[in-house]
Amino acid sequence: MTHSEGRDSRPTPPTLPLFPLHTVALPGVHLPLHIFEPRYRQLTIDLVTEVVPDRLFGVVAISNPTISEVEQVTHVHVTGCAVRLREARRLPDGRFDIVGTGHARFRLLDIDAGAAPYLRGTVEWVDDEPVPEGAEDAEARLADAGRLAHRRYCSVAWESDGWQSPPLDTDPSVLAYRLASDCILPLADRQALLEERHPLRRLRLVWRLLAREAAFVSELSAVPPPQHEVNATLLRPNLN
Repeated sequence: MTHSEGRDSRPTPPTLPLFPLHTVALPGVHLPLHIFEPRYRQLTIDLVTEVVPDRLFGVVAISNPTISEVEQVTHVHVTGCAVRLREARRLPDGRFDIVGTGHARFRLLDIDAGAAPYLRGTVEWVDDEPVPEGAEDAEARLADAGRLAHRRYCSVAWESDGWQSPPLDTDPSVLAYRLASDCILPLADRQALLEERHPLRRLRLVWRLLAREAAFVSELSAVPPPQHEVNATLLRPNLN
């Protein structure tokens, strides 16, 4: 890694290939993607062949559904998640089905839109805030409340055999993300979970979100579509 010269020299910020999406990747959560654009086909090839170090790429959520081409930082939410490629299956026509897993949260500092063939971003890693000593009881209560809300949501939203609770030994720092992964949350809520740096506040937030969504689904007997699909429908011109 290179260093700038002078007394205040610091490591050069890392760069990642960027994949802007209408969703939020979360640490510790699997992300399946269907790759069809040529530039992201090339990214997949570079990930598989490890031209890209550690098979890591950055996922950032597009901030406005009307944006068709991301060219600058203001077009996305600046807190994103690095995703590590786990599996890639090439289809006969050159497309890919891939699965990645959220690895670590970052803050996007700059976008190189001139990079070819895909975007690259300069990032800084964002760690969690430490959990205070003696907070074990509060952590356990929040984890139990989150798991209860998760079970209630899944029992009304999904088939009985289509989901399972995260293992009891799941690290509390990623438990909120695992619980949220089974719930269709609005993008803004998933982004809020990603941006929350305190593990206990994150558990409290996911508990409230899942309890709200469970009540909503139970009342309507239906699971709402992702918000970007709603936006796409509203923005689609009527050709009749």
